[in-house]
Amino acid sequence: MTSTEKPEGRIRVPDDLDAVTTVGAEDHSGVDPAAVERIWQAARHWYSAGMHPAIQVCLRRHGRVILNRAIGHGWGNGPDDPADAEKIPVTPDTPFCVYSAAKAITTTVVHMLAERGHFSLDDRVCEYLPNYTSHGKYRTTIRHVMTHSAGVPFPTGQRPNLKRMNDSDYARAMLGDLRPLYRPGLVHIYHALTWGPLVREIVSAATGRNIRDILAAEILEPLGFRWTNFGVAEDDVALVAPSHATGKPLPPPIAAAFRTAVGGTLHQIIPFTNTPLFLTGVVPSSSTVSTAQELSRFAELLRRGGELDGVRVLSPETLREATRECRRLRPDLATGLMPLRWGTGYMLGSNRFGPFGRNAPSAFGHTGLVDIAVWADPARGLAAGVVSSGKPGRHREANRYPALLDRINFELPPDNGEILG
Repeated sequence: MTSTEKPEGRIRVPDDLDAVTTVGAEDHSGVDPAAVERIWQAARHWYSAGMHPAIQVCLRRHGRVILNRAIGHGWGNGPDDPADAEKIPVTPDTPFCVYSAAKAITTTVVHMLAERGHFSLDDRVCEYLPNYTSHGKYRTTIRHVMTHSAGVPFPTGQRPNLKRMNDSDYARAMLGDLRPLYRPGLVHIYHALTWGPLVREIVSAATGRNIRDILAAEILEPLGFRWTNFGVAEDDVALVAPSHATGKPLPPPIAAAFRTAVGGTLHQIIPFTNTPLFLTGVVPSSSTVSTAQELSRFAELLRRGGELDGVRVLSPETLREATRECRRLRPDLATGLMPLRWGTGYMLGSNRFGPFGRNAPSAFGHTGLVDIAVWADPARGLAAGVVSSGKPGRHREANRYPALLDRINFELPPDNGEILG
């Protein structure tokens, strides 16, 4: 495919990929440069499928940035952009919405606050949100919320007014009216839409502070992050590169299931997430704006047991408990019905299946919609961030993204030199 040929729902893939590639600072000491290039070739192969206008990959190994690159365009080469649109190349510094990768950030904040005594994970939600009691919800604990077992995986009742998404009084009233589908603690089903508002309001009620302000003051500002908070300032909205629904629309039965799980199809959701309303909103489940290199740096904080550059966020003991498996491996909506292990808020890797590639049982972090991931893998000394701006449905090259993750794990084996079976 050339830059002038563009099948429906895809980008124009340039003939010269080097011309749309930007390489940031990298340190290959202690790693085989050829292995780094093989990983990048897998990323280029993924980009060549034409489903992502932009891709960023940043990998740290034992604290060194060994790969920090971007390919494609931040603006001007979406599937609906005209051929003569101004095309602005993506760089490692271009920020994107990273959707549910936000949950790894939020989970870290929640465990930090619990460690500091603001609440216990086994406290009942209604101790902080007094109206969260109807339909048996008084049994719900903060741990139930964090482990996606609160019984409210899908919103019930009237459709929420998105213009009031940052209104705490409104959010608490809507949460109070939720009707659980099952008793809290009975079943783990991914809470794609309800998790963020619940966590935001619990944190606000328990601390008297906005979770965005807590994240900024306790983690991002001391460590010098430019992005990676929930939403951005109004003046920064124009700097955030847009996301794009790509590929063909989902078949009607799958689209219906998708609407139930996340509130709409990709072609319905993505335009809203590009709006200033969403990009400035505090949605701890999905409105984080970041880059692959900042996600990788946040993952480095987790890889190091909760401390980075002299800033201690979590104790190693708290992080070990947070990443202890709390549910069995079984198909999960969050990973396209592939099996998934969960800790308390963090997704966990595994051997045969997993959100962070095969042979990664020590990995933990979170994925984002679609083909976005942030994770730490202590066995490999790895801290990784992968960001893409396309949001494809089903397509024949869909395996190129997990193939990149598998390649990362193959080229960067565990420190004992063994590839886990």
